Amino acid sequence: MVSYSVVIPVLNEQDNILPLVEELVAALSAGPAFEVVFVDDGSTDDTPARLCEAKARFPMVRVLRHAAKSGKSAGLRSGARAARGDWVVTMDGDRQNDPADVPRMLELIAADPALALVAGNRRRRQDTVWKKIASRTGNGIRRALLHDACPDTACGLKLIRRDVLLGLPFFNGMHRFFPALVQGHGHRYANLLVNDRLRAAGTSKYTNLGRAFVGLFDLFGVVWLLRRTTLPPAAPEV
Repeated sequence: MVSYSVVIPVLNEQDNILPLVEELVAALSAGPAFEVVFVDDGSTDDTPARLCEAKARFPMVRVLRHAAKSGKSAGLRSGARAARGDWVVTMDGDRQNDPADVPRMLELIAADPALALVAGNRRRRQDTVWKKIASRTGNGIRRALLHDACPDTACGLKLIRRDVLLGLPFFNGMHRFFPALVQGHGHRYANLLVNDRLRAAGTSKYTNLGRAFVGLFDLFGVVWLLRRTTLPPAAPEV
């Protein structure tokens, strides 16, 4: 029985798979039982072979594969649906998230069981100046419209209750709005400063311009969605 599942969508991350699993095992093995669920989003390099190798070497590793490229949000949802833990750790496959931060997230939910989400906020971001400027601008606009009080929703490292994640409305790009969606559905969340590291191998799948256009379009959609979300009152059985 696992306590939580680490869900990692990957696309063409062949050189990051095995080092990431080794880091996870080193950082998490002393704590509660866990599993690692990789979701291969249609990789065209040697990622599938490396995932098979990781599964053979580490018994906690499971591998799912999308038949066609479907995006990060779809990967997270596929992984959460297959997860065996009550909690899901979402993590990027580029090794910029630090597995050593996961135990600190678990400590937060142990101290406050009412939390449904712990959102990682990157400190000392290891990005270009232009990416930092674009991120700060986008985050400022998002906070002003959604009032989610999260300074860094783009951080891939989060801890979320599995049932809460699967109960959220699904759309491509939803992973960038977890704090607002969780809050809008009547749950509490907390922010936590986490480490950010340079990408060690591979290349980013995003561009500043592309992310900005898609993010702005999604933002207005989420504003509409939350305004249309009405939580029903308690309905005791009679």
